[in-house]
Amino acid sequence: MINAVGRDIPEDILAITGKEIFQGNSHFDNHEYTKVGAHTRCVVRSGGDKLVKNIREALIKCGIHDGMTLGFHHHFRDGDYVVNMVMEEVHRLGIRDITICASSLGKAHDGLVKYIEDGTITNIHSSGVRGKIGEAISDGKLQGLAIMRSHGGRVRAIETGEVKVDISFIGAPTCDDYGNCRGIGGKADCGVLSYAMVDADYADRVVAITDCLVAFPNFPAHISMTKVDYVVVVDAIGDPQKIASGAAAPTTSMRKLMMADYCTQFVVNSPYFKDGFSYQTGVGGASIASTVFLAKVMRQRGIRMRFGVGGLTKPMCDLLIHDQVDCLLDTQDFDLDAVESVKDLKHFRISAGEYADPFNKGAVVNKLDFVILGALEVDVNFNCNVVVGSDGTIIGAQGGHPDTAAGAKCTIVIVPLLQGRTPTVRTAVTTVTTPGESVDVVVTDYGIAINPQRRDLIEAMKDVRLPFTSIENLRNIAYGISGEPEPIEFEDRVVGIIESRDGTIMDVVRKVKPYRLPK
Repeated sequence: MINAVGRDIPEDILAITGKEIFQGNSHFDNHEYTKVGAHTRCVVRSGGDKLVKNIREALIKCGIHDGMTLGFHHHFRDGDYVVNMVMEEVHRLGIRDITICASSLGKAHDGLVKYIEDGTITNIHSSGVRGKIGEAISDGKLQGLAIMRSHGGRVRAIETGEVKVDISFIGAPTCDDYGNCRGIGGKADCGVLSYAMVDADYADRVVAITDCLVAFPNFPAHISMTKVDYVVVVDAIGDPQKIASGAAAPTTSMRKLMMADYCTQFVVNSPYFKDGFSYQTGVGGASIASTVFLAKVMRQRGIRMRFGVGGLTKPMCDLLIHDQVDCLLDTQDFDLDAVESVKDLKHFRISAGEYADPFNKGAVVNKLDFVILGALEVDVNFNCNVVVGSDGTIIGAQGGHPDTAAGAKCTIVIVPLLQGRTPTVRTAVTTVTTPGESVDVVVTDYGIAINPQRRDLIEAMKDVRLPFTSIENLRNIAYGISGEPEPIEFEDRVVGIIESRDGTIMDVVRKVKPYRLPK
């Protein structure tokens, strides 16, 4: 069946998953549903604690068995140790057919590939995957499906009961013996525990894993003792130095700095740039630089930001230090400066549900004026791809991309026209992860394209001296430089599903056909 972004979704995938095709951002407006609950055990005895000797004992006490779904969060990013430690014990116990439901998976989890290959892990639900896991899924090594959801979509799936988490594991930088968890105060601080909050609320069993046991009460708790069944103390839960890695690193590239300048000039000439505006930026180098440039204009014009939100970096936290923003709303910290900023009284922790769940009574993303995002590919219909590389391999994650793009008044995507010799702006993206109806502006090093549906923005920019052009012309320039890319050859087998944030199917990911040298 053809969905709203023109992708043909196989009938058998709709039958297997019981899902609908994507029918547009507004398809579920005013939808009513019943939230599910968790199976909970009471602790009524006086005194005592919830400490167990090790992860193995926690697994046994939680009733681990074949076919379970295990939940994880990714606030340690490339420095995470928790997922690997847990899955090593699961494997040693001989448990198979596990579904991993993680807020994201990355290079830190390359060691899971051997458990995919031997059937310990058969399904993966995640925002996306990077590193060797992505390669393994794209090569068809996962027996089941990889279902990729946005951060808001993950909360929706758990709250509605579409995904049932049996045991969730929370890496807690500090924890007391009764399960009060905090993202700060230890030797492996990650700042916030926002993605784990829905797991704590809805998983049948919750295990806190910490490398810094503190005296009771560890207050104010980021995740309460009322949600936690067991506490495990280990030597190390992660390496905080690897929180800031990959895409989250600042840029010195002149090309990216130029794009950041274009982006800033667009923002400050738009009708939404005024006292009390709201703002979020992604973690690409150009996106981070745009915040630095924007802060300078804000000072010059005496404009104040009401709130900044999302995964936070140093430039966003500097706005708070310099009193240029009223408050920050935090779901994830992408560098150690942001982790440190959590101690500021105007730096607030919010859950992933408060941030981006499309099925609640109001998410923060819906109050955004601007969001600045990156992408792997953009097409002439403004559809974006942030998960699948131009060679067909899964290399990225949706994160909050579709959530913020749908909610913000002005969504700006910054991409270089080419990555190496590969066109980034193209006729059709390899895989659609964010629909073009959510994207208003595409900023490249060769020009800026405004979505024709945004006549108001086109009118607002008519006297602004920036290199405006059409998205088709950007595509033509890219193809003129590098040539039109050859179509990727895929096999028929579907290895992954790209879910829209509302749970419908945006696109599918097929197994990449092995390359064979010509005879």
